[in-house]
Amino acid sequence: MKYSAQEVIQFVNEEDVKFIRLVFCDIYGRQKNISIMPGELPHAFEYGIATDASATEGFGDETHSDLLLHPDPSTLAVLPWRPEHGRVVRMFCSISHPDGRTFECDTRSLLKKAIEDANASGVNFAFGSETEFYLFKLDENGNQTNFPYDNAGYMDIAPEDKGENVRREICLTLEQMGICPESSHHEEGPGQNEIVFRYSDALSAADNAMTFKTVVKTAAYRNGLWADFSPKPLPGKPGNGFHINMSAESSANEDLLPHLIAGMLAHTADMTAFLNPMEDSYKRFGANKAPEYISWSAENRSQLVRVPAAVGRYRRAELRSPDPCANPYLAFALLIYAGLDGIKNKMMPPEPADINLFKADETVLARFKKLPSTLDEAVSVMKQSAFIKAHIPEQLINAYSRKLR
Repeated sequence: MKYSAQEVIQFVNEEDVKFIRLVFCDIYGRQKNISIMPGELPHAFEYGIATDASATEGFGDETHSDLLLHPDPSTLAVLPWRPEHGRVVRMFCSISHPDGRTFECDTRSLLKKAIEDANASGVNFAFGSETEFYLFKLDENGNQTNFPYDNAGYMDIAPEDKGENVRREICLTLEQMGICPESSHHEEGPGQNEIVFRYSDALSAADNAMTFKTVVKTAAYRNGLWADFSPKPLPGKPGNGFHINMSAESSANEDLLPHLIAGMLAHTADMTAFLNPMEDSYKRFGANKAPEYISWSAENRSQLVRVPAAVGRYRRAELRSPDPCANPYLAFALLIYAGLDGIKNKMMPPEPADINLFKADETVLARFKKLPSTLDEAVSVMKQSAFIKAHIPEQLINAYSRKLR
């Protein structure tokens, strides 16, 4: 259900809500929040709640540190793991300067702008994501160890798969919050799991990706475990992917998928610093079904872009390079602009690479361009990209460049 501001105030008053979490994320996709009491809600909706930008990494320094959080009432959700009496709810926020201007590094607002630009072009994008994570045991002090929760493999079942009940708790919690997971299973790595989301609009999909991490971490900790979303938690084992499925529709009922794929292929290298923002992100490439080359094919998991077997409205392109440390708002915004570029310019992809790139010889591989192989290389490509400069504010580019290097 999509609430209005007045309906949120009524809900809070009638449903024994005592704390309201106003949620946002820094430029790197790390979730932040501030809790307010019910009596502050009218002020929050009308004026916003002040926050210190200088204390949030990437938001600026002490010279202009005041920013305001503006809750989006349509994102109201009860946190099911908090007490039944004195309930806790959360809302995602937009961020503004005190004079009302949108904050340049508010990545949720950047995604909203990308959606508006797409709608103005007569194109509607939908997203779904598949997010992998490891479950590790905790030590006697409640800290993460490097001991996986189990040693099960791909789609194994209990008792080898010890994560079954944790995934069940995660999926049921997400359902209670109005988010629809499609499937869940054990992945290839020891203690590694994956949950797949149902398709939705871009903003809801990004909000859901943020909520998902919170729910997974909370459910894991409640079960005496630690959820690890880093790109390469264990040397020599599969890394964690954040596979992004994307489709586009227009009122003209054109087949936009080829243009969408072409746009993704043209700009993924430029985006890689945002899609893979950790040094360890690049240890994942080229092994265990993580791509290394800029290529595409149908149903082929050795490719950068895969077209899964599907028909009708389920036809989509899957980008396999991102990892869960990516900021989903930035990732989806950039993919929308890449798709729009392909659609507007009627770009067409090259011939599909219907081969296994993990087993191909050097003569074959020489035909394909590679993704950046290190974080330094990815940042250099990003800083030289006209595509990135056209769609990402300079302040955000500079902040990423400083942080990632």
